[in-house]
Amino acid sequence: MKLVNILRVSTAALLATIASLSSASADEPTVKWKMAGTFSSSLPQLGTLGKRIEEQIAKVSGGSLEIRFYEPNALVPPLEAFDAVSVGAIDAAFSTPGFWGGKVPALQVFGALPFGPPSPEYMAWFYFGGGKEIFDEIYARHGIHSVMCGMLAPEGSGWFRKEISSVDDLAGLKLRFFGLGAKALEKFGVSAQLLAAPDVYPALDRGVIDGLEFVQPAIDLKMGFWQIAKHYYFPGWHQQSTFFDLMINKEKWDALTETQQAQIEAVCGDNVRYGIAEGEAIQVPALKELQEKGVELHRWSDEDLEKLHGAVDEVFAEQSAADPDFARAYASFSEFRSEYATWRELGYLK
Repeated sequence: MKLVNILRVSTAALLATIASLSSASADEPTVKWKMAGTFSSSLPQLGTLGKRIEEQIAKVSGGSLEIRFYEPNALVPPLEAFDAVSVGAIDAAFSTPGFWGGKVPALQVFGALPFGPPSPEYMAWFYFGGGKEIFDEIYARHGIHSVMCGMLAPEGSGWFRKEISSVDDLAGLKLRFFGLGAKALEKFGVSAQLLAAPDVYPALDRGVIDGLEFVQPAIDLKMGFWQIAKHYYFPGWHQQSTFFDLMINKEKWDALTETQQAQIEAVCGDNVRYGIAEGEAIQVPALKELQEKGVELHRWSDEDLEKLHGAVDEVFAEQSAADPDFARAYASFSEFRSEYATWRELGYLK
């Protein structure tokens, strides 16, 4: 067959495939959802990854599936998103499972674990070690289907006006702190509370809190904490990696076609990849800029980290004793991590 004929046949086949896909997309019922953001779309990763869902799902679905991102408080206050999705008051919300530890303690295991794993190990447990099955079951009881939809790099572990020489010096301080790490700090005499993003800077500025952890250098730079506090501590022992998820009202998820469900899964899977890569790439320039603004970077001593680790182990034991679902989820993770240690030791450079 002559080359020109081959090209004609190939072009015809390609056009037929495109026409078929377009027809399939056109046959999909049009779905328009409102998605509450728990962080502003202007915040790197915390908000931009949520906005990216809106943009990518429009492309992947050919317009048959619209998930519109709404800024915090536009639909519901950030810390009320779980309940709003659960009862169907809103269609979806982009957040982290750890936000809902006060309502469902076990979800903290799927948000961020103090002294926990880097993202590859965390994902390995979730997708292939039994985590997802427990995760889906817990959310379903609350009328929610959730899809892991982002992953953050390690965080900083604290902003303070004055230098902290030891974790023992934290006694009596009021800190904004997240999740299980907050419970560990309470064992050092810290008064820890979770504040929504818009409330954090004003609370620090007015002295309502003495210090805080928020997220990563690139995000903390954007928040402007350096204008008030000049001492920034690492490593983020409380959040070495953090999952973000797209919570969807379960009835609305079940009403989607298999194709639309697969489109959401695909976009969210890509969002996890994007979040990890972006998160690792943007920290170095942010750290440099913070230092130029007069911020001193500190690292907790090995002795301090050992003390914190001991407090975290106590918290895990207490949470497991208090909540059967937490115990089941954490046992699943712990068993996987114990077995994974062989591969970690053999496969990776120290």
